[in-house]
Formats: sequence, structure tokens, C-alpha cells
Amino acid sequence: MRLIDAHHHFWDPDRNYHPWLRDAPMIPFRYGDYSAIRGRFMAAEYDAAAGGWDVVASVTMEGEWDPADPTGEALWMQGVADATGRPAAHVAQAWLDRDDLSAVLDAIAPLPIVKSVRHKPRANAAPGGAPGGMNDAAYRRGFKKLAKAGLMFDLQAPWWHLSEVPALADLAPEVPIILNHTGLPSDRSAEGLAGWRAAMEAIARLPQVVVKISGLGLPDRPWCLEDNREIIRRTIDIFGPDRAMFASNFPVDGLCGSFDTIFSGFDIATQDYGEPARDALFFGTAARIYGIGMMPNDNRRRNT
Repeated sequence: MRLIDAHHHFWDPDRNYHPWLRDAPMIPFRYGDYSAIRGRFMAAEYDAAAGGWDVVASVTMEGEWDPADPTGEALWMQGVADATGRPAAHVAQAWLDRDDLSAVLDAIAPLPIVKSVRHKPRANAAPGGAPGGMNDAAYRRGFKKLAKAGLMFDLQAPWWHLSEVPALADLAPEVPIILNHTGLPSDRSAEGLAGWRAAMEAIARLPQVVVKISGLGLPDRPWCLEDNREIIRRTIDIFGPDRAMFASNFPVDGLCGSFDTIFSGFDIATQDYGEPARDALFFGTAARIYGIGMMPNDNRRRNT
């Protein structure tokens, strides 16, 4: 089965500064101790993790590069792609609420691999708190600038903040929004899953929103299909296979399970969906959304 990995990272912290991967102490993290991923993760490490799977292309995600160098990661990743043919597409760092956003977008939007940007909005640790960062005036002004830049927006926010998305999306309805990590359904209680389902059903009513099925690990527990089957299938049923795509989130989700465990889980969970739907989930949606195979310089390589 061919697949496009719609979300993973490349980083080399010994050469490039990612504060959370270099500094001490480590930051609080949803999977707990992340010391195992603080080293180099580039093509060789990715290939070793993904061995046995027909990964024909992939999308790299920004890795919280040095904020003092806001264009550095995108420029570096373009150089990696030019030299090696991979990744096929990249989601760049762009701080929507910074005064230098316009200059950053002017610098990164022309790069062939840059298709989208991400800036995680401020979020509460649980439902019921204060409004999140998507309500901030500066963040909203920055989001509107993505339309002129011709870039998409990758959104990582827990499900209890997804009610803030419609007002943000209305500011620039032409900007596609790619929801990361399945809306972060970390609370697996009946109440938590009911809240997650309602939030996902509401955001799916926005036609410009698509979703990445990834980031389903739980702290101190190995990734297993029994924990995630219902979430995988419910997400597909809510969005449809043409608006959903599978992703590894490696090396981060490698803290919870192997690449093979995760993608075998995706495979088994969708055995009854039919080949057109499965091809969309594993390949077609990511190819269409990120323009893979439709770039002036096709940077794809097998096992990217």
C-alpha cells in the first residue's frame, strides 16, 4: 500500500537550535519524558523507523526552531529538500502574533516546499478555562495575512478550543485549515470522548477544514489499536476519507509505539472501508491538500 506520511519531523539539534530539544530542564510534555527524541532525526533515521512501508512522499512539520531565527528552519528544510529530494512539502513556523510576520511570510512563501504554517495557539490544560489564543487580536490579524501569502494553516489545539475556529476561519475563509493530531482526544473518559466528538462534528461543518489522524498516544501506555480504533473510525466518519489523512508524527509518536504498530493499526482499523477510501486516507488526501506531485519541482522520492 502506497502512503504519504502527512506529518513528521526532521531535526538535527546538534547543528540547529530547538530550545525544547536542547535546553534544560525539559518542558512539560503530553507524553511525559521525551529525552529519547532529543537527538538527530533525519532521512536515515526516518527510513529505519518506516522500514517495510511504501512511503512515497512525506510532509515535515516545524519543530519549534529558535524563535530568534523565524525563517531559519524553512530555509534549512528547503536546502535539505534540494539536496536530497525530501521532504515533498513542509509546514513552516510562523508566529501569527509577531510584528515581523509579514516579512517572515514574504521570505518563506516563495519556497517550493512550504505549503502551510503552524503557530500553536495558547491553550488551557482542560475544558472550562479562559478563551484560548485564537481569540487574540494579533493572532487573528496574522491569520488573515495567510490568504495573501497563499499559505494554508496547520492548527494544533485541544478539542475544547475548537469552538474558537469558526470565528477565526471567517476572517479568511479561503485559507484551508488542517487540524493536527485528531483534535487531541487525550481524555478517554466517556465525558471526554463525548466532548471531543461534539467538537469534531462542529468543526467538520466548515468545508475548509481537514484533519490529520495522528498524535493518538497516551502517556505511560504503549500505542494499541484497542485504545484508538473508535477514535480513528469516528474521525473518518465525521470528516469523510477525502478530508482525512494518516500521519506518523515521528519521532514524537515513537515515544508511544513503532511506526509499524501505528500504521498497522490504521490499516486494520480501515479494512472494511474499501480501496478508494483507504487510498484517500493513506495517500490521496495528503497529495491533494499539500500539492504533492503538482509542484514545479517535484521533490518526491520513495521512502521520503
